[in-house]
Amino acid sequence: MVEVFGLPLPVLAGQLMLGLVNGCFYAVLSLGLAVIFGLLRIVNFAHGAFFMAGAFGAWMLQHFLGLGYWVALLAVPLIVGALAGVFERGLLRRLYGLDPIYGLLLTFGLVLVLEGGFRIAFGTSGQAYPVPSQLQGVFNLGFMVLPIYRAWVIVAALAACVLTWWLIERTPLGARLRAATEKPSLTQSFGVNVPLLLTITYAGGIALAAFTGVLAAPILHVNSGMGSNLVIIVFAIVVIGGMGSVFGSIVTALGIGVIEGLTKVFYSEASTTVIFVVMALVLLLRPRGLFGKEGAA
Repeated sequence: MVEVFGLPLPVLAGQLMLGLVNGCFYAVLSLGLAVIFGLLRIVNFAHGAFFMAGAFGAWMLQHFLGLGYWVALLAVPLIVGALAGVFERGLLRRLYGLDPIYGLLLTFGLVLVLEGGFRIAFGTSGQAYPVPSQLQGVFNLGFMVLPIYRAWVIVAALAACVLTWWLIERTPLGARLRAATEKPSLTQSFGVNVPLLLTITYAGGIALAAFTGVLAAPILHVNSGMGSNLVIIVFAIVVIGGMGSVFGSIVTALGIGVIEGLTKVFYSEASTTVIFVVMALVLLLRPRGLFGKEGAA
């Protein structure tokens, strides 16, 4: 059997694939977080809770309404994003322009409400969500066996990242969003509805988190604490990539996922801390992050 670094190739390739799948989850989550911070300057601590809400939304649609995975993949991000838009219009927008600590405290309070509510309603043991029948089975690649659903996660997550980047960087809507956050008064004078654009930005970032939750539901056990386990890692990825950098968040998330997967192979005890070692090194050498822009807050 072929060995690489003293390990059988299937073992190493399988661990790299797991790392890439985790990196895809990190990428879409950190992308939504980077969009919200980069355009609204809000530290959205509730991002992990909305990820959890997305997974629970998929489970509830199936359990209570009999609606399958594909319906949930489209409907849940729209529903959760709309609810997030209500939250932004009712509470969060009052904090724009204030110290970011106020936004962090408000969204942390939302975390406690969401996680507590789901814990009371569904308990702590978690709920199983099945892999859709169309995505069951495996691909035999010769040197490794790849579950079809994990391959789908990689494709769907990368497609979401590319589409989001394109919308922000290459479309008139993205140009209006950037203008509305950088020069709101001037943008409003041109007839642009700035408050609506800010709501769309926050709802869109949260919809990405909910989309990731639906993708993760068949892989992770759906439970009220599943977002808390990821949000700190996602914040670290956004810091490493550069606060507010969309491209930086995507590249960093994929890289961190692979590094984490390799660490589990060679020194599993460090797999939970390697990301913070990387963050410390990056901040020492480049305080604005790998892709952070000069003058970024």
